[in-house]
Amino acid sequence: MQVVVITGLAQGMGREVALRLAAAGDTVAGFDVDAAGIESLRAELKAAGREPLLAALDVCDRPGIRAFRDAVLNAYGHVDTVLSNVGIGFFGPFEEIDLEKASRCVEINVMGTAAILQAFLPSMRERRQGRLIAVSSLVGQIPFPFESIYAASKFAVEGLVASLRYEVEPFGIQVALIEPAQVSTRFAAKIHTVPPDGSPYRERVRRFIARDEMLIQTAMDPAAAAEQILRVVRAPRPKLHNPIDVKSRLFLTLNRFLPQRVRDQILLRQMDIR
Repeated sequence: MQVVVITGLAQGMGREVALRLAAAGDTVAGFDVDAAGIESLRAELKAAGREPLLAALDVCDRPGIRAFRDAVLNAYGHVDTVLSNVGIGFFGPFEEIDLEKASRCVEINVMGTAAILQAFLPSMRERRQGRLIAVSSLVGQIPFPFESIYAASKFAVEGLVASLRYEVEPFGIQVALIEPAQVSTRFAAKIHTVPPDGSPYRERVRRFIARDEMLIQTAMDPAAAAEQILRVVRAPRPKLHNPIDVKSRLFLTLNRFLPQRVRDQILLRQMDIR
């Protein structure tokens, strides 16, 4: 049995992972900015006979994260796995986006991931064991148009974790990346906005959104994604890169072997923006 800390567990994949871990007898702790979601998860886990340590907390609250870490270590003595699942999307033609708003995406996705991994790293190093897992994305390796800031944040998460691996492996700490293509939640719909009339990008963005929302209808659901994430959590020696659905595996394979020109044509055709 493991003690597992999960960020972003109030809804979606994070919640499904938490429920499955608790059902299997693992100890779950975590936080999310969604206070109502945290309370409903707490009630669901308590009804199943579990006593999770959950908090309503913003991942940008560094003192809050350190206090949460201390509470977890005081309660359980150690943590076996940290799963950083916190993140927000950001969408729009780069020329037209608000960079002040974009900076919040980078802060949450990159520095939020860094903050939670860093918080629990010292205790893992002292025990000479532990696992740090971050949810990235297909766009952390294959950038999509109109997602420049989000792609930049996920490229940064990939680089962070890949670099961290060299530093912590000598202390028995494993690291891994989860790389879904799409999961059938409202994640994308929340950020999809067609540019105003007169924008030179309006028509292509409109077609991109229509195609993306069509693809989401057949995407992996959060429960199925959670099952794949659990395989990484429980693997004796997880791989660094873990695409968890057919689409991400296909695109990442093509990305390794096809010339850039061919990859570009596939992506543009796939998203109906040629």
